[in-house]
Amino acid sequence: MNLPNKLTMVRIFLTIIIILILLFPFSAMGIDIPQLYINESIVVDIRYPIAAILFALASITDFIDGYIARKHNLVTDFGKMMDAIADKILVNSILIILSAQGFIHPIIPVIIILRDTVVNSIKMAAGNAGKVVAAIMLGKVKTACLMIGIILTLFYNLPFELWNLRVADLLLVIAAVLSIVSGIRYYSLNKEYVFKKGEI
Repeated sequence: MNLPNKLTMVRIFLTIIIILILLFPFSAMGIDIPQLYINESIVVDIRYPIAAILFALASITDFIDGYIARKHNLVTDFGKMMDAIADKILVNSILIILSAQGFIHPIIPVIIILRDTVVNSIKMAAGNAGKVVAAIMLGKVKTACLMIGIILTLFYNLPFELWNLRVADLLLVIAAVLSIVSGIRYYSLNKEYVFKKGEI
């Protein structure tokens, strides 16, 4: 359990905390959640900014653990597996919760999760053929738009909401579009492995 793997486990722990904050039935337990009133028209449930801060911290650990692992040659099979699991748990769970609670349209998590499922299957097929599928730039831009879009959504799109600029929604739509485009790109670059005949 080296440092990058510990950071990955921290990301999973932070994800669980975020899920509990957003889904725990505080009102049913008689716990009043503080609310902030901004510009007399925006009511902010304090749980979401807290979740945004934790989500940002978790996202930073995703960058740091990979950087440390590559720089100090600490890459392990366990680390690669858990890093991928931690990423999907963090992003997909929050997208599903935001969709269920009416913050974003359900098509966003549907596209993101379907794309990830397809791309991961392509990577598995390529891996079985002995090829490592590297991340492409479109995928990196998609991830950046997605992370920033989620954080802004959890922050009620502030400060842009004050000027009626739907920046959070725009970033999530861009991320969904780039998910489709990058997914097609992954397929076109690796389709020979998808349709490769296996040995009997």
